[in-house]
Amino acid sequence: MTSPFPTGDQHELRLGDQVAVITSVGASIREYRVGDRDVVLPFAAESLAPAFSGAVLAPWPNRIRDGVYRYRGTTYQLHLSEPPRGVAIHGLVATQRFELVERTPESVTLRHDLVPTPGYPWPVRVEQTYRLTERGLDVTTVATNLGADVAPYGVGYHPWLSPGDGTVDDCTLQVDAARHVEVDNRLLPTGSAPVSGVFDLREPRSLKDVVLDDAWLEPIRDADGLSWIRLTGADGRTVAMWADETLPAWQVCTGDGLEGIDRGGVAAEPMSCIADAFRTCDLLVELEPGATHEAHWGVGLL
Repeated sequence: MTSPFPTGDQHELRLGDQVAVITSVGASIREYRVGDRDVVLPFAAESLAPAFSGAVLAPWPNRIRDGVYRYRGTTYQLHLSEPPRGVAIHGLVATQRFELVERTPESVTLRHDLVPTPGYPWPVRVEQTYRLTERGLDVTTVATNLGADVAPYGVGYHPWLSPGDGTVDDCTLQVDAARHVEVDNRLLPTGSAPVSGVFDLREPRSLKDVVLDDAWLEPIRDADGLSWIRLTGADGRTVAMWADETLPAWQVCTGDGLEGIDRGGVAAEPMSCIADAFRTCDLLVELEPGATHEAHWGVGLL
């Protein structure tokens, strides 16, 4: 029997002093801590996940203008899941149950098969694996097109990084990316520009009085091909998140005014594409029948 909690079944992972709890609903990271220090903002199993906390965002991250897109000669209409902005936001699986595929003391794999709908008529399987390692929590998503037609696809993730015992205003933030995405009043992209001013986060900057809900492109990669976001709290500890070449964009949100968050943490969202990719085709993954797309990221505490 599945759990009656709104977050579904709870899968607790342990390795040394690391503890993570992954939920079946949304394949979400409900909790991840090292010792007594939260790495992501936890939320109760009995509560609805606030502001997409820890969820997988597939088959698209971020927003689609008017929920309408045209793909290979056919126009599709999605449900407007963010009515105030008139957009379809963060895909179709963040509130759906994933079934358990495999579990060990330090890892879990969950799977959800998308049911074709008029707005997204492709049967895509999303398989999500979380694994605790010595460097932190490693995450892999494998999406497979189970259908007979090419499917548009994108993926992102929505962990809220914890500032520890302090506040977001006590933190510094670093984002390894060289280009900032410009948006309109619906937070939909209008272009991009080299980072400057408050959006130049290539070196750590204070978040005091800084409001962000922005995307970055042109990630700067280290010798291992990884791009990083680093949130350092008042306690001197740094939550460090990495993404590999399969995730060429970042979104960062300080959560101002969001119920259950309101600057309690910083959303650091690795993405395969930015908003409106179904309309612009920028960085869009086109999954051939039977093909897979695999994405990798991770987070740890320094």
